[in-house]
Amino acid sequence: MKVPKIFLSRLFDYGLLIVLQLLWWFLVYSQILEVVSWLNYVLKILSIFVVLWLVNKEKNPSYKISWIILILIFPVLGGFLYLLIGNKRPSRFLRKRLEKEQIDIKDVAVMDHDISEQYRYDGLTYLKDLGFGTYAHTKTKYYSLGDYCYIDLLRDMKNAKHYILMEYFIICPGLMLDTILDLLKQKVDEGVKVRFMYDDVGSVSYLPFNYDRKIKELGIDCVVFNPFKPVLSLAMNNRDHKKICVIDGYIGYSGGFNLADEYINAKQRFGHWKDTGIRLEGEGVWNLTTMFLTTWNAYKHEKLNYEDFKPTKYHPCFDKQEGFVVAYGDSPLDEERTGENIYANMINQAKEEILIMTPYFIIDDTMTKDLILARRKGVTIKIITPGIPDKKTVYRVTRSYYYSLIKEGIEFYEYQPGFLHAKMVICDKRIATVGTINFDYRSFYLHFECNVMLTQPDTIKDILDDFDETLSLSKKISQDYSRRFRGFFEAVLRLFAPLL
Repeated sequence: MKVPKIFLSRLFDYGLLIVLQLLWWFLVYSQILEVVSWLNYVLKILSIFVVLWLVNKEKNPSYKISWIILILIFPVLGGFLYLLIGNKRPSRFLRKRLEKEQIDIKDVAVMDHDISEQYRYDGLTYLKDLGFGTYAHTKTKYYSLGDYCYIDLLRDMKNAKHYILMEYFIICPGLMLDTILDLLKQKVDEGVKVRFMYDDVGSVSYLPFNYDRKIKELGIDCVVFNPFKPVLSLAMNNRDHKKICVIDGYIGYSGGFNLADEYINAKQRFGHWKDTGIRLEGEGVWNLTTMFLTTWNAYKHEKLNYEDFKPTKYHPCFDKQEGFVVAYGDSPLDEERTGENIYANMINQAKEEILIMTPYFIIDDTMTKDLILARRKGVTIKIITPGIPDKKTVYRVTRSYYYSLIKEGIEFYEYQPGFLHAKMVICDKRIATVGTINFDYRSFYLHFECNVMLTQPDTIKDILDDFDETLSLSKKISQDYSRRFRGFFEAVLRLFAPLL
């Protein structure tokens, strides 16, 4: 009899071990209560102190309310549960490992050609202070589908002469990944240094045990980010959601696509997969490189010479382009919510129009008010979400936001051919972001992310054309239709969305 794949996967094995741990803790707790009856009162007092601490803590209000209600529902174990898994800051081990590298790279993070001071845009100075310079000598190319981006990515990888850096959230064996690994093996044989990194949790349901060994056998230097351990651990919350490829320091790619067949529509899981990508050539690639090197050095303990990775190392000069480019990242290590702040800044500065494509739309009261205020100022706001979900529960939470915003005049559309995975914002037809940052709590608070913000007119036009084409394939959600997404189950999901 054929055994279903799920029972042979790491995800099933690890999930089973975690469930057994929870059962063990419950049994131990029950046994202790029989001997130490006063422990019940101690845990209840602990819950009261945790609630008081949360009330005074500078955290997202939605997150605090979710935990306070959970503790009220389970007053005995609620406080202890928060201490065990509620603090979503990275574990001390993960923080110590990565913070040192961020300090080491700080002095070289912004190059001399940074032009952030030349533009009267608040976000650029903010990003410079975080180590992300703004550059003019960078060509950009926008891709309306991962399919198109993949073709150019392979071409540039084939032309690599010195090194290739790759960092992805999900990798899955199939046409796309196998083709890329074969090509990387060929480049290694030619003397090109290849560094490859992927997130373990992102790929846990797709890869067998020790898949990184297979990659290393090809001569590729490989790192598995924050390996998934079947234990109750805070560090498992923090994932590397970045998608980065850097070739010889002056060519870079990012976007929403991972290295799996559905991202190039070689396999259909949820209808047509709508994703986006962007190619940089020039100085702007440096920010993608520093993001990669920070994580890589933390795990490999390499002392690389950053000068060897500068865009001008193998390409002395680049033509100046109209407008600017700044690639930027977000990290749960600091108290900055960079991705959320940049999105909010674009919404608040908009005078005419905000266009958004996102697979998940789970926002807090602050961003909800920002959107409503922008609409009341006369700004047109159009948001496209998937027509076919990849996660049904998250899809229901996303839809639960429709009614209150549509009532204010904000327009929602659902992409009918399939799943929309693009993460894109366009403000007033002059500035846009493309990348990995979703409109949800995990992207804003838990994940390592990256986006590219730009004002280059030709690329902005391509992005606008893609938005219009996607809109033509999408169904507008009416206010009456959106009422059906406001049920009891959706209300409960909304309440606990920050904990997901």
